[in-house]
Amino acid sequence: MVAGAVAWLGMLLAGSPAVAHPLSCTPAQGAYDIAFVFPGAPANPGIRMLELHRAADGSVSGWVTSDWYGRMTMQQIVVTPTLLSFDMRNLNTPGVPIRHWRARVRGQSVLLDGGIWESTVALTGHRATAAERTALTFHETTLPALGTLAPDGLALTPPMGWSSWNKFADKIDDTTIRAIADAMVSTGLRDAGYTYVNIDDGWQGGRGPDGQIRPNAKFPDMKALADYVHARGLKLGLYSSPGPRTCAGYEGSYGHVQQDANTFAGWGVDYLKYDLCSGEYFYADADTVQRSYYEMGVALRATGRPIVYSLCEYGRFHVGSWGRAVGGHLWRTTGDITDDYATMARIGFEKNGDPGDAGPGGWNDPDMLEIGNGGMSESAYRTHMTLWAMSAAPLMMGHDVRTTSEAAKRLLENRGVIAIDQDVRGVQGKAVRKDGGSEIWLKPLAGGAYAIALFNRADAPVTLTLRPADIGLESFTAMRDVWTGVALDPQVSTFTVPANDVVLLQVRGDAMARRPV
Repeated sequence: MVAGAVAWLGMLLAGSPAVAHPLSCTPAQGAYDIAFVFPGAPANPGIRMLELHRAADGSVSGWVTSDWYGRMTMQQIVVTPTLLSFDMRNLNTPGVPIRHWRARVRGQSVLLDGGIWESTVALTGHRATAAERTALTFHETTLPALGTLAPDGLALTPPMGWSSWNKFADKIDDTTIRAIADAMVSTGLRDAGYTYVNIDDGWQGGRGPDGQIRPNAKFPDMKALADYVHARGLKLGLYSSPGPRTCAGYEGSYGHVQQDANTFAGWGVDYLKYDLCSGEYFYADADTVQRSYYEMGVALRATGRPIVYSLCEYGRFHVGSWGRAVGGHLWRTTGDITDDYATMARIGFEKNGDPGDAGPGGWNDPDMLEIGNGGMSESAYRTHMTLWAMSAAPLMMGHDVRTTSEAAKRLLENRGVIAIDQDVRGVQGKAVRKDGGSEIWLKPLAGGAYAIALFNRADAPVTLTLRPADIGLESFTAMRDVWTGVALDPQVSTFTVPANDVVLLQVRGDAMARRPV
């Protein structure tokens, strides 16, 4: 037997004296239960321990424990005196549903290599002591049975506000949030309807001995921060995940759902974004995803505080068809937006959810606004704002409000556009005519008016003809350009739309006469 194999078996035999060759899969070798730990492993995905169990009947099972994904089950295990190889379920890599892993002995160390999603793992570990194994054992929780929550009267129009992620990612702190709140007042954005100040990922610290989550050092007093925001006529939002880790690697709510809901309510939180993140590994099908979001929905209701609940699971499993039932007031229909025309247009035109799912109390959410971040032209940002308004989408700004340009203010504060988004009828608009890169959208409004958007997705100007019949009318009786506020001759039927731009109209008209049957 090679020296490596002798060292490997020696490590395994310590504490398992009855096992002659514990990595052999032959039934005659008896049972064993061993673990290895990997000190200093990178935080993402935080591989901490490998466990291998061989039952008396010769069957072998094993797990790899990580900070992000808990106890991950080994598949296709093969054990030899010098090598343990196995497969594990993979995440988010098209065409790669599993990844191959192996553990090898090198002297008195164990070398583990493999990968999951965007992480490549190459670690060196040692045989676990009893204390190490106890400390690193992951405690799984169970989900409640799925139920249905009644509407609670919140978010009767799409929520409006600001979120930290697009501009700051997790580089955010108490001082900046207070300054953003002040700027929302001084710029007039609050008075235009933007009322939520949402702290996305990056505020979380650890948990105390009682299990209660604490903010990190950048947020010394979350209750005081909420009071500061509230005193300015604004509301405070926070972020968490149903998994052990958030997308940026901070503490999630796994195993502490009701406790976290109570903590958020006690701080005075008014809005929670709940992002699937590491929960993807635990909740990978429609049933478990729905129950994980229902669990937090129930917990928020149990606090007695009105908290708008934002479901962020990227549009999986037709979330719009069940988002309300689990307590949601808005639900993401897509992955993250980025500050470029191609991504914004793809999301806004093609990934903004089923219009039939939207209405007062529950909204399709194509993600935050990028206006003010500088990656697009003014015409592209006008298209962005128009698309979101026509879609009755939540309007969550994502720029540094303290440095809002006049051009961005004109787009974000246009009362006519906001009124279309916030229309109490709550209809999500949709395309009624498409021709190449041109689209005409219709959104019926309360009181009998209509919003009509003429979009040009092409890189050159186009001339579009608008017919009353496009929206089921005999004729137009009134017409207004919403972006300029200028009344137009209702007989005007052709419009020149610049590249990557839009003309937004509000019209009234006469209904088509009934035809004899």
